Amino acid sequence: MVERVIGGNLPRKGEFTMTNPVPMTEIWRGPFLESVHLGHAVICDDTGQIVRSWGDPNARIYPRSSAKMIQALPLLSSGAAAKYGLNSEHMALACASHNGAAIHTDRVSAWLDHLGMGDDDFRCGPQEPADLDARNGLILDHTSPCQMHNNCSGKHAGFLTLNQHMDAGAEYIDIDHPVQQACLVAFEETTGETSPGYGIDGCSAPNFATSLTGLARSMAWFASAADRSDRQSAAAEQLTAAMIKHPELVAGEGRACTELMRAMNGKVAIKTGAEAVFIAILPEKRMGVALKIADGTTRASECAIAAILVELGVLDADHPATRKYMNAPILNRRNVDCGVIKPAAGFI
Repeated sequence: MVERVIGGNLPRKGEFTMTNPVPMTEIWRGPFLESVHLGHAVICDDTGQIVRSWGDPNARIYPRSSAKMIQALPLLSSGAAAKYGLNSEHMALACASHNGAAIHTDRVSAWLDHLGMGDDDFRCGPQEPADLDARNGLILDHTSPCQMHNNCSGKHAGFLTLNQHMDAGAEYIDIDHPVQQACLVAFEETTGETSPGYGIDGCSAPNFATSLTGLARSMAWFASAADRSDRQSAAAEQLTAAMIKHPELVAGEGRACTELMRAMNGKVAIKTGAEAVFIAILPEKRMGVALKIADGTTRASECAIAAILVELGVLDADHPATRKYMNAPILNRRNVDCGVIKPAAGFI
């Protein structure tokens, strides 16, 4: 059992300052530039070295939900996933920020049943589902959303599975709990950095800070997992394959993660995080990508990750899914084409 606890959950003043962000995404309305989103991005190779970067590669960030596959590593490497008979769908859900659609909540509910647990065992909190059918169903039934509707319920089902395997206490989200300490070890091992601290995520679990390079290095480690034979690498390979196999479980219909992974035909796993973080795992190229839009705008991170993936040759610029997020028309309420969202001049 790991007992080390990083000191405090608040970084020192200035710790998270992101200097020198560069233009990544532009919003044009008619003939004029209306808005510009600045950010940082890093591509690392399988040796952990920077292949290319934009802005400040040392910018310290919270990866938010983009790091869920790291948080899922102990679930597999501990033997808990095998012990409880988890399959690729469970693994994809453990990495998911899902819409709360029936395809998500039904599977999470069955997972809890398999553990002999229920919604009250979660510590992620209830959330209104993003899926319209699920939301309307709750309204028609005069029912409130439960914790299974939380976009992180798959990750928390993974935490509960690991926790049961460890026979640890119920408060699995506490920073000194064995579940979170195992996540910290996995995080620092794969990023190659000592985390300077943590914040509490929207789902109440600790979210460990790292540099953008550290996050890209971790994703490159995932991308090259097939080249190694240790238990952690085998877990990483399984998680990446599960995300690629089940893109609809990782996010949901109408979401960039799902649509862009489908467009890349099983070549790449991608994952968004709150406040405009995005990662990509490219197994064929043994590369990892991490980006962060400084102002936290998701439309900008979706455009920027699409542009990087096009530049790397794994995403077709003219695919309909790509055109939804990059070089995409801005339509008003009468469906009139008013402008475009596109990569900033000189970004790619």
